[in-house]
Amino acid sequence: MAVSPMITIKSRREFEKMAVAGACVAAIHRAVKEAAQPGVSLLELEDISRQILAERGCQSSFLGYHGTYPATLCLSPNDVIVHGIPTDYRLKEGDILSVDAGAIYEGFHGDAAITFGVGEISPEAQRLIDATEEGMWAGIRAVRHGARLGDIGAAISEVGYRHGYGVVEEYLGHGIGRQMHEEPQVPNVGVRGTGMKLRTGMALCIEPMFNVGSRHTKVDPDGWTVRTADGSLSAHWEHTVAITKDGVMVFTAGEEPLPVEEAPERVAEQI
Repeated sequence: MAVSPMITIKSRREFEKMAVAGACVAAIHRAVKEAAQPGVSLLELEDISRQILAERGCQSSFLGYHGTYPATLCLSPNDVIVHGIPTDYRLKEGDILSVDAGAIYEGFHGDAAITFGVGEISPEAQRLIDATEEGMWAGIRAVRHGARLGDIGAAISEVGYRHGYGVVEEYLGHGIGRQMHEEPQVPNVGVRGTGMKLRTGMALCIEPMFNVGSRHTKVDPDGWTVRTADGSLSAHWEHTVAITKDGVMVFTAGEEPLPVEEAPERVAEQI
């Protein structure tokens, strides 16, 4: 059932399929985070993702996206904000790494990102990671039947600004379902009480990106890799969230959907 030509309302059965895709994404995150040690290449992490997708009977949401994306993961170290292509770059002690993964199960998508440190990282880097995750959960907690899109962006940006970070505006959250990117777009900056109303049956990806420096971005010549314009560190967190008849559920936080009211302020330790 469609609310508009681009916004779809999902059935319970469709949500069940999205939850399976989300569990696959969570499994990829767990395995990649465990493997991401100094000296490991980004291509080795890509191989782990491909193996888990195959084992779980899922396809990649990313591979071949727009006919050109060459991998199943976006791996974005340090000043890379999003859409980093896996290469033979070998991780170093003190790097931070954002891992964005997407899976399709029986035609339905799950999409999520985490950011973590490699080995021992600086206190500044850890604060950035923690604040970005805090912003994501603030945005997720603003999701409910009858809320407005502006409520989500306001909740996210309030966290980023409070910590003194640049909140990326060019790259957004989004609806998700049969397509990885559906309407509505979900800005990371907003005004409470504005924007379209949310309703039961919708699924959204909430995904803030915070920069230590300015919010501004630039794109590498490969046409995909997005970096901070000033070379500062960036972090990215994302979950797939559904407004179900049983409440708001996070599909990409573990093997089972996580009710928002049961979610801790931070779940990085579980990933």
